[in-house]
This record gives sequence, structure tokens and C-alpha cells, in this order.
Amino acid sequence: MSKLIAGNILLFPNVNWENMWEATQETLYMSVVALLFTFLFGLLLGLLLFLTDRGNLWENRIIQGVTAAYVNVFRSIPFIILIVLLIPFTRIVVGTMLGPSAALPALIIGAAPFYARMVEIALREIDKGVIEASKSMGASNSQIIFKVLLPESMPALVSGLTVTAIALVSYTAMAGVIGAGGLGDLAYRDGFQRRNTDITLMATLIVLVIVFILQFIGDRLTNRLDKR
Repeated sequence: MSKLIAGNILLFPNVNWENMWEATQETLYMSVVALLFTFLFGLLLGLLLFLTDRGNLWENRIIQGVTAAYVNVFRSIPFIILIVLLIPFTRIVVGTMLGPSAALPALIIGAAPFYARMVEIALREIDKGVIEASKSMGASNSQIIFKVLLPESMPALVSGLTVTAIALVSYTAMAGVIGAGGLGDLAYRDGFQRRNTDITLMATLIVLVIVFILQFIGDRLTNRLDKR
């Protein structure tokens, strides 16, 4: 054990492991909280996009157009620019523009439209015959949504959520550059700016481990839910 610790010190002489662990916790906090709200808002937006489209349950061109415009605009803005644009809003909501919590509004607003499009695509892949059969059996709109659309699209929804989770981890790294904390902040401030390559390398390795774990969990859940 002592040899392993000594080897780590030699390989990463400038790494403060306490700071690295704190940065990892901040990255996980931002990713998990943002993912939860992204799932909720993205699912609602995706359902609205699908249900209000032509020929669907709540067909409404105005609502569909407004929702699509919102999704397209915020999905297209580069995340680093979005953070800057949302600074006034972040100050109102959080009270500061620094720290992990300050990154949450931008993370959620940036990722929810991205996930909403994945939700819409997943719902479009459902066989329309299944929906028509449910209608003919007298199912209400809410029953069709919660007992047909969401269960049938669940594997694709989980797969899309996995992709979104990985994107959120990369977003947290960008948010760190402007003071949100986390591994991105540590890699940039203590690693890049001070020319401590080992700190940047270790932060990158931890991000990769987080991404691999998220991908593994997402793949396992998707395979379990896929009944085909």
C-alpha cells in the first residue's frame, strides 16, 4: 500500500488529493442535480413537441411552434456563451455567479432542450398502430401518455438520458473555467494556468472514469428495459 502511495506521489507530485476529491464531489453534485432537472424539463418539453405536432393527441401549431423555437434556440447556443448570457438570471435565482450551484441554471437550460429532442425522436419511433389500438379501446389521453407512450419509449429515453448525462459532465468542465468549481476549474486554474500538467491529467482521468461509469449504467438499464 505504501509503495502504491509513493508511486502516486512520484507520478502526480503537484496533485493535492484533498482538493482533487473536493473538485470531484463538486462535479458529481453539478452533474446529478442538473441531470435530475434536465430529465424532468426535457421530458415535458419532448412530450409537448410530440403531442402538439400534426396528427397527434394535442395538435396545436402555435404551441408546437413556440416550443420548437425555444428548443432550437437554446440547443444551438454554445454552452460557454450561454453561461455568460445567463449571468444576470443566475444572480437573481442563486444570488451569485460563483460556485457549483451557480452553474445549475445554465446546465439545466442548456441540456433540457438537447434531451427534449431525444425524447421527441424516441416517441416518434413508437408504432402508431399501438396508439390507434389504445384509442379504439377507449383509453384517455393521459392513459395513452403514461401507459403507452412512455413505457414503449423507455429504452430510448434512458439511452438519450445517458448521452445527456455525459454531455452534462463536459458542460461542468466548461462551467469550471468561469468559477463554478469542479474538476474543470481545478484542471484550468491549478493545472493549466500554473503549468502543472499532472493536475490536468488527473482531473481528466477522473472525468473519464465518471463518463465510463455513466455509460456502463446507462447501457445496462437500456438493455434491461428493451423487451425486443
